[in-house]
Amino acid sequence: MGKSYRDLVAWQKAMDLVTAIYQVSTSFPKGELYGLTSQLRRAAVSVPSNIAEGQGRHGAAEFRHFLRQASGSLMELETQVMIAERLCYVSPETAAKLLRDSAELGRVLNGLINSLQ
Repeated sequence: MGKSYRDLVAWQKAMDLVTAIYQVSTSFPKGELYGLTSQLRRAAVSVPSNIAEGQGRHGAAEFRHFLRQASGSLMELETQVMIAERLCYVSPETAAKLLRDSAELGRVLNGLINSLQ
């Protein structure tokens, strides 16, 4: 494992996903600013934040705990993307791309979790 959380592929992919979520959610209705927009962005930000915090902890068990938290936030984010699609805030194509990227990140996170056991 690298010396910094920034060296982790999971963190890098999570940061890319945060950027994509922020870009997509800028077009959400203004009435959603404190609703779905906020929830979606917070879930997205939580993923790389938990990866970074876990990397900074001492020991594999603590790191795994934070990686599992990141995974949970990722599932929350996927659900919110599907809600945004149902509400026609994002196109089916955009939602599919975000969900593919999320699934790929999930696989990377699971691999990292498994490597720490």
